[in-house]
Amino acid sequence: MKITRITIWQLDLPLNEPYYLSGGRLKFENLDSTFVRIDTDEGLSGWGEGCPWGHTYLPAHGPGIRSGIETLAPVLIGEDPRSVQHINRMMDVQLPGHPYAKSAIDMACWDILGQSANMPLWQLLGGSEAAAVPVNSSISTGTPEDMLALIGKAAAKGYTVHSAKVGGTDIGMDIARIEAISSSLPQGHKVTFDVNRAWQPATAIEVLNSVKARDWVEQPCETLDQCAHVASRVSNPIMLDECMHTFQDHLEAWKRGVGEGVKVKPNRVGGLTKAKQIRDFGVSVGWQMHIEDVGGSALADTAAIHLAASTPEANRLASWLCHYHLSVDPVLGQGARNRNGFAIPPSKPGLGVTPDPDNLGMPKAQYD
Repeated sequence: MKITRITIWQLDLPLNEPYYLSGGRLKFENLDSTFVRIDTDEGLSGWGEGCPWGHTYLPAHGPGIRSGIETLAPVLIGEDPRSVQHINRMMDVQLPGHPYAKSAIDMACWDILGQSANMPLWQLLGGSEAAAVPVNSSISTGTPEDMLALIGKAAAKGYTVHSAKVGGTDIGMDIARIEAISSSLPQGHKVTFDVNRAWQPATAIEVLNSVKARDWVEQPCETLDQCAHVASRVSNPIMLDECMHTFQDHLEAWKRGVGEGVKVKPNRVGGLTKAKQIRDFGVSVGWQMHIEDVGGSALADTAAIHLAASTPEANRLASWLCHYHLSVDPVLGQGARNRNGFAIPPSKPGLGVTPDPDNLGMPKAQYD
């Protein structure tokens, strides 16, 4: 089997409402998503999606994905997409770094591999069943009252795990947010306080040593060094996210004992192949992991849910679904969706999501 064509589409994905994080200093209203279809000489086609959460959240942006694929496509035409490790090595030689530009290609190759093997991705990735994965809400920064109201709305939709966005210049407000939310959660619910790297180390230590709450705290500071400094001085379990880009980052975090868990996001680390490597390492060292993607439609969400569902339950925390924040749905009704607080990956061969090209508009580029 050989790759004969790579086609890409660009879609704007408007959010239902403006979204604030990192103490309100970052605002998002629209996502720039790239859809990729890989065609083969045996009639199988695979789909992938790459969608950064804007261009201020991580060192990634939508046009960069499309430029990266333009660079990668010439060396991939004629290769067997089922050889996912080989495809990844070729991409890393052709374009060192830029992992986010490679994720959609890798995802599409896994889709073809699954179809060829007549197996769903959750099974290829190591799972024994299409496990139901808890869905994680995402609560935008606001007053304690506003955030509790959003948690109430999420709970009405079946969410029992919440990610509450905190972090900012008002230390007193952050303490109030954390204490109010932690003490007022519905019975059986859990929360992670996601700082999105907004705090300086001194602020993180002051806030976390002032609150009674001992819930998870995610990415308190910008760098791994700063998070390590904080982790050694507070009692809250630390979840790492934005500073984790490569397997080496995860290895270094474990060696230094920086946290008890990580977020594994395929689009950020280069696709399912590298996300699986990190997931398997996390299982071996006893981490707990949120496995979800950076952004995108139900196509990208479903790929991450396949990986989450194949992860041992003891290591698997909840997964966030970006597509619930979107005002458009380019793969209407397909893929992993919230069903009373859980998402189940499809059991069709491959990814189990097939976009209709007519819904994507004219292709941005095609490489043969």
